[in-house]
Amino acid sequence: MPPSPARTTTALALLLLATAACAAGARETPSAPRTTAPPPAAGQTDQRADQGDQRAGWAERLRLPLDAYVLTGAETLLVEDAQEILMGRCMKGLGLEWKPLPRVDARDIEPQNLGRYGADPVDALRHGYHPRPDPPSVVRRDRAWDERETLPTDVRRAAYGPSGTGGCLRTARQQLAGGVAAPDHRAFNELTATALETSRRAPELRPTLRAWRACMAKAGFDYPDPLAAAANERWITPGPTPAEHAMARADASCQRSSKVMEAWAAAETRVQHRLIQRNAARLNASKARKDHWLAAARRVLDDEGRRRFDPAPAWTSRLPTT
Repeated sequence: MPPSPARTTTALALLLLATAACAAGARETPSAPRTTAPPPAAGQTDQRADQGDQRAGWAERLRLPLDAYVLTGAETLLVEDAQEILMGRCMKGLGLEWKPLPRVDARDIEPQNLGRYGADPVDALRHGYHPRPDPPSVVRRDRAWDERETLPTDVRRAAYGPSGTGGCLRTARQQLAGGVAAPDHRAFNELTATALETSRRAPELRPTLRAWRACMAKAGFDYPDPLAAAANERWITPGPTPAEHAMARADASCQRSSKVMEAWAAAETRVQHRLIQRNAARLNASKARKDHWLAAARRVLDDEGRRRFDPAPAWTSRLPTT
């Protein structure tokens, strides 16, 4: 019996992993808009976040050009939630109960670019170089995934089929997107990795990194850049150590004084724009798939919302009026 079939084989989970894997130090989570106003331009930060929440970290506000070509974590969860609704309807049609995954609160979705240039300055002060603790709604969803390991055999087979990719899961995917394949994240993975490494060596970034290194040296630390500082194997511990907290505080201070993140984002934005121009056909094809899946998911969620708002069965509309 394959473990967690939907969790390990769904294209959506793979897309989420792809998105997170491209940011050094990032984990599997996603970034939801917390406002209805337009997002900032790529490579820029959102000043509204500074005005509305002085604790907001850099990653909450960072947007890069290639982000438009891949499902964000928030979008991945949106599509996954729509798939859950369709699976529930399929299972109900088979006379079987299906408990949908609990929704993740938008405030609990991790920023897409968290850790891209090293530790986020705000996070470094709180957690050192360790990841953020999972918030409650993420914990609940993960627990629900784990509970599916113990589904009764008949329910598991109906939901996922013998292979783990069939049953109502396959039906839900077909109903959701028809014959359109899930977005191809490979182009994004390759290009965003190239962009990060290219920008890391960009001539325009060198003066900024020199300033950061000089600042860190005054505090007694010697690293080439914030990414290297965050990747030190000394920080692979159950929790932040006093030494880790001390360096993370210095790192956060030096990042702010040298404006590393602003300069690095500007350099990478220029690199990404060039890569997008050179790979336009491949990226546009992937974006078309992404847009198709997102539109389909929103239709399912909107329809589910209408059903909940007006739960009266269809036959009541045929009753005679008095």
